[in-house]
Amino acid sequence: METSNYLGTERIGRLLAKFCIPCIASLIISCLYNIVDQIFVGNGIGYLGNAATGVIFPITVVGWGMSLFFGDGAAAYLSVAQGRNETKTVHRGIGNSILFSFLSGVVIILISYLWGTDCFA
Repeated sequence: METSNYLGTERIGRLLAKFCIPCIASLIISCLYNIVDQIFVGNGIGYLGNAATGVIFPITVVGWGMSLFFGDGAAAYLSVAQGRNETKTVHRGIGNSILFSFLSGVVIILISYLWGTDCFA
């Protein structure tokens, strides 16, 4: 099997075009999800449903932020490791990123649940 190190040899403009288009598309799809969710909830439940989705949206954004925090860190680590041709230790770093992304999601859920029951009970 032939290995390719195109991240170190390809032009930066071409790499940006190749990797930024899927990233931008995913962000647009995420925002459209929220808009469509508001439309369906507003039509089905009414203004109280829209209020509920409006309250939960910032918590969703915090979750997205934490996943991007760990995901971008893992991507940077992977890029540096590939540039140095040190690919044997990459698996541990990427695995840690996935683990901590999951754990941060669990912490966000626990904090939201505990804070929500104390404030609104």
